[in-house]
Amino acid sequence: MSQLAVNEYYPDEASLIMAYADAVRAELQDIKAAGADVVQIDEPYLQAKPEKARAHGVAGIDRALAGIEGPTIVHMCFGYAYAVKSKPSGYSFLPELDRCCAKQISIEAAQPKLDLQVLSSLPSKTVLLGTLDLGDPELETPEVVAERIRAALAHVAPERLIVAPDCGMKYLPRDTAFGKLKAMVAGAEIVRRELGS
Repeated sequence: MSQLAVNEYYPDEASLIMAYADAVRAELQDIKAAGADVVQIDEPYLQAKPEKARAHGVAGIDRALAGIEGPTIVHMCFGYAYAVKSKPSGYSFLPELDRCCAKQISIEAAQPKLDLQVLSSLPSKTVLLGTLDLGDPELETPEVVAERIRAALAHVAPERLIVAPDCGMKYLPRDTAFGKLKAMVAGAEIVRRELGS
């Protein structure tokens, strides 16, 4: 968020980042008080500006999530597929998130064809694995989703893997989004049966 602001008040970028973190934490506390079980922070600038992220990212996340009970997630966003057609096949800032207090890390893997070996760099986190390419209007088959899940399981234990879409689906037609989600659920069920769970 600080990357979208003009700082005319704080003495330096670190102070601005921490002030934003305090504001986010206040919002999260209100959301939790309203009854939300799970909260997620979407974060595109950790990826886009990795050097700044290395200087302040984990501290900012930890401050924003301080005292927030229950599942907390950081989504590492490459940008909506509607607007960002070409995505890198790797994250420039991901292993560093193993040090943050968020319990889960959500990543885009389908559209960017992410090298899933990077999942090994998050040994203490539950990974929300993007298995739906939201830049492709064609529906995935359950077997395509299952194959994406199997590829991830080579690098992360099943109990630390949650199947998810790559990112938000607001730019997809409703029927397309629903069809993709049905394929995701069916693909997860295929793998669940294979694992005997």
